[in-house]
Amino acid sequence: MRTIFLVAVSCMILWSAAPAQDTLRVMTYNIYHAEQPYNKGESSLRDIASLINRERPDFVALQEIDEMTDRLAALNDSRPYSLTDSLAGLTGMTGYFGKAIDYGGGGYGGGLLSVHPLEFQKVMLANPEEGEDRVLLFVEAKTASGKPFIFGGTHLDHQSAANKIAQVGDINEYFAGEESPVLLGGDFNFTPGSEPYLQMQQQWVDAALLFNDEPEPTIPSKNPDRRIDYFFLSKHHEWEVIDFRTIKVDYSDHLPVMATIVIR
Repeated sequence: MRTIFLVAVSCMILWSAAPAQDTLRVMTYNIYHAEQPYNKGESSLRDIASLINRERPDFVALQEIDEMTDRLAALNDSRPYSLTDSLAGLTGMTGYFGKAIDYGGGGYGGGLLSVHPLEFQKVMLANPEEGEDRVLLFVEAKTASGKPFIFGGTHLDHQSAANKIAQVGDINEYFAGEESPVLLGGDFNFTPGSEPYLQMQQQWVDAALLFNDEPEPTIPSKNPDRRIDYFFLSKHHEWEVIDFRTIKVDYSDHLPVMATIVIR
């Protein structure tokens, strides 16, 4: 049985930042707690913020987020800080943190960035094999034309296949029957063709395949050789993907994924 936490931040609003009424620019990025993966002990916070500012997404799904941890303090002259709030401040976006576990004197989990403040929700996902707890995060909004939609992010278990399958089951169950279009990004820790990937396809469309028959790998950021970072789109809605790409930077061990998606 999953546990659901709902955190109200503000009411839904009309969306207006995208280039067309129902077009959204979205990013998903596992940021490796904002530490340079190939230069340990050095922060990548400002690099990540500069990347987001260059790409100007409406939403960002973030994974491997530390909040007020000793690990972050070690990157900041022994001063702990909020990674989500820092990225929000540097990008001018609104930030949301969803804690999955207590870690290093603070918390660890996922985050979302949004151009505007929105209603934020957190869902704790199944963990039958007692690995690291994982969360599903999402916000609700409306396009400039008044169409409601949901943007979410998640980071599935990196070790247990049984946990991944159970977590996909939770996601599918949670959004089953959802009338609004849903865009879900994240580090899913599975490759195309695997059992949890096929399970996702029961209710979701792999957005990359709507743009390119051979999507680019996303990890490791130096010489990537496999794809585990995705955008999934709710299957029973009409979508157009007009851009989908990885961004070749090494601020994390993952590549950021950027997409421009039209809700039809």
